[in-house]
Amino acid sequence: MSKRSLLWIFVSTIVSISASPASGADRLLGVQSARVMSQSMPWIAQETGIFRKYNLEFPLVYIGSSPLATAAMLGGDAQMMIDGGLGTVRAVVQGNSELVFIAGIKNYLTQSILAKPEIKRLEDLRGKKVGVTRIGATTHYFAVQAFKRRSMEAGRDYVMIQTGGAPEMLAALLSGAIEAGTMTAPWDTRAIAEGFHYVVFGPDLRLPQVAVSFITRRSLIARSSPLIAQFMRAMAEAAKILHTDKEVTFKVLGKYLRVEDRKILEAGYNAEIKALEPKMELKLEALQAILDDVALVDPHAKQIKAVELYDRRFLDEMEKSGFFEKLWSGTANR
Repeated sequence: MSKRSLLWIFVSTIVSISASPASGADRLLGVQSARVMSQSMPWIAQETGIFRKYNLEFPLVYIGSSPLATAAMLGGDAQMMIDGGLGTVRAVVQGNSELVFIAGIKNYLTQSILAKPEIKRLEDLRGKKVGVTRIGATTHYFAVQAFKRRSMEAGRDYVMIQTGGAPEMLAALLSGAIEAGTMTAPWDTRAIAEGFHYVVFGPDLRLPQVAVSFITRRSLIARSSPLIAQFMRAMAEAAKILHTDKEVTFKVLGKYLRVEDRKILEAGYNAEIKALEPKMELKLEALQAILDDVALVDPHAKQIKAVELYDRRFLDEMEKSGFFEKLWSGTANR
């Protein structure tokens, strides 16, 4: 996709979600790669008035592809990205020094591979079509790693199909366009409700990787650090709601994911929340796992230390100032 196409997506989406802007509010333009629970904190902040409390506008554009979301950041079209870490690490290894991680949401992969009941094992998918959202996305990485454990490779042992986003993945399964799909909560729960089952239950593998994180540009930090600090405080408050108030969270997820079935929301939430970071910590071992994987095809990755990719000044400030302590006081902190 060209940069002009990306800009068109941004303009059209911002017009649709910013019909009633907050007068005089500071603005950050964000991009997300998936409509999933682990990327829902900005939705919660929007729906509960947290952004308004911090005098922020955060138009969040869904692109539906980690590589394209990274391209939007690299092209200067976005200021904040909610995404996995693979695209950012690859960009840094290839010489881009602008992108930097500032917080984490999920530090290991929780995707799963689902198929019809007659498919019992990954080996049963030989010669069949397996869906991922996009090549280079975390669904792709997870599928490759899962099949690798059975000495199976895409192109040789199975066909990998790009479906687009999570809703498109479910649609492809239901239509028979693919025999198996790589999915995250609550979409895996929706697939189970339609008669599919887990061939691989991802959380059991606990594959370390920066699965969801907040990423920005170093130049933006240099000129607008207070603005990012406000945004991060808003996200911290949204994270607390995500972890402690299921009723509000289910209302938000139901709206944005268009899921009305309480049982699906409950099952998806209970499976996913265990993997999410209450205080948005990014684990260095999750970054290192990506560096190690990238190093297999690009030796330059061996020269980069995980800590060099992570600027945790905003988390440090919230910890040292007592913000986190006050925010979580009186709750059973996970």
